[in-house]
This record gives sequence, structure tokens and C-alpha cells, in this order.
Amino acid sequence: MSEVASIDRLWSVEEVSAYLGVPVKTLYQWKWRGEGPPVRKIGRHLRYDPTAVKRWAAHAA
Repeated sequence: MSEVASIDRLWSVEEVSAYLGVPVKTLYQWKWRGEGPPVRKIGRHLRYDPTAVKRWAAHAA
């Protein structure tokens, strides 16, 4: 079951920041402007699908 949980797990803002090498503040600005990788708001928290972030990064370069 832990294998499934790790596959379906969404990334936090901090994890996306580390992956893309941009400040957390930039991710919040991108969301506000409607730019950047696709993001979901779950409660008060932003969450990212790792596959979508990687796809977005590949096309953004």
C-alpha cells in the first residue's frame, strides 16, 4: 500500500520550489497571475501533481 501512496502523493509548494529551483514566493505569484505549473488548492494549501509539474517544466524550457 505504501507504493500506491507514494505514486499518488501530491507535491507541496516547498517540494515544487526545490524541484524547479525557484523561490516559494514565485510559485504563489505564478498562481495569482494564472501562470506556472497546474496547481490545486486543497483547504488552505497548494498542491501539485508531480507528473503535471514535470510536463510543464519540459514545455517551459
